[in-house]
Amino acid sequence: MSRPIYLDCNATTPVDPQVLSAMLPFFTDYFGNPSSLNHSYGWEAEASVGQARKILAEVIAADPVEIVFTSGATEANNLAIKGVAESYMSTGRHLITVQTEHSAVLEPCRYLETLGFEITYLSVQPDGLVELQALADAFRPDTILVSVMTANNEIGVLQPIKKIGEMCRERGVLFHTDAAQAVGKIPLNVDKMHIDLLSMTAHKLYGPKGIGALYVRRKNPRVQISPQLHGGGQERGIRSGTLYPPQIVGFGEAVRLAVAEMETETQRLKSLRDRLWQHLQAIPGIYLNGHPTRRLPNNLNISFDGIDGNALLLEIRDAIAISSGSACSSLKAAPSHVIQSLGRSHDQAKATLRFGLGRHTSLEEIERAATIVRQAVRSQRQTATEIAV
Repeated sequence: MSRPIYLDCNATTPVDPQVLSAMLPFFTDYFGNPSSLNHSYGWEAEASVGQARKILAEVIAADPVEIVFTSGATEANNLAIKGVAESYMSTGRHLITVQTEHSAVLEPCRYLETLGFEITYLSVQPDGLVELQALADAFRPDTILVSVMTANNEIGVLQPIKKIGEMCRERGVLFHTDAAQAVGKIPLNVDKMHIDLLSMTAHKLYGPKGIGALYVRRKNPRVQISPQLHGGGQERGIRSGTLYPPQIVGFGEAVRLAVAEMETETQRLKSLRDRLWQHLQAIPGIYLNGHPTRRLPNNLNISFDGIDGNALLLEIRDAIAISSGSACSSLKAAPSHVIQSLGRSHDQAKATLRFGLGRHTSLEEIERAATIVRQAVRSQRQTATEIAV
């Protein structure tokens, strides 16, 4: 039996063969500890880490020394939010974020609330975009940080990051963005966008799981951040722990490949995504979630009327590997907080599909997937009608 069509690339991606090839020697031949600077094994490892750090810095127009390696975007988000809160609590205890953020941002914010910090959770417009006037109104004299995701992991919406960064800079407030879904897919420039902290991860762009990074601005302004892990003082004391060269090398190679292919891959994925939507929007009672154009080129998120979402996923799961929302919350019974924030009903939020196209997605797979979903929706509605009768 053939494996399902994989359309869940916003959850994770396979490691690219070139990435794996770059990683393999660092498991066996170049196995040194990057902190062991007294012999050639350590020098080799340190040089490979430095090269990857340079690649990551270049993709966001930063300085390599501003890149701090972490275990992934979740740790990077926690380090940014908790680290700033601890460092600047004497200045203020108010933070601003958005209701549609990933749980790796929302949960650290909720944790800070238990410590006496105040968090403003901005709502979004029906298209998923933050209303800039609402953000402007939310600033307070004691606001120390704004955290807004660059590209939403469920609906793919691209927030006006440059404008948000400008608003923060004008008020002397630090700006953090979770760019896990955006790095290697859209152009990013931390200076032009006035970003002070930026989280990223490798497994969303054909790199290995378990490795990420946090950009921490060093000047204009110099961001102070309290470490969340204490130990040997690696990563300038911001994130202690022995660095893992195979993963770091893989991360760098994945970013290098993504940037090299960004322009052509963006157009290819957008064409396939639009083709899929063209097929599916013929289904009655279907809704597009998120802004129609200001979104990631590979993302399509839709909701249905009159469908049991769980039954729909069960019917198509052997043919299409797809999700109803964030992989991190797929075990929860509650519908997506992101979809409900757009104004969808509880039932519509439960009857939601997120398509994440990828590097290996073909036109033939898109055509097949569209046919499978149309048939499944028709079948589910027919079943619901028969039960009602």
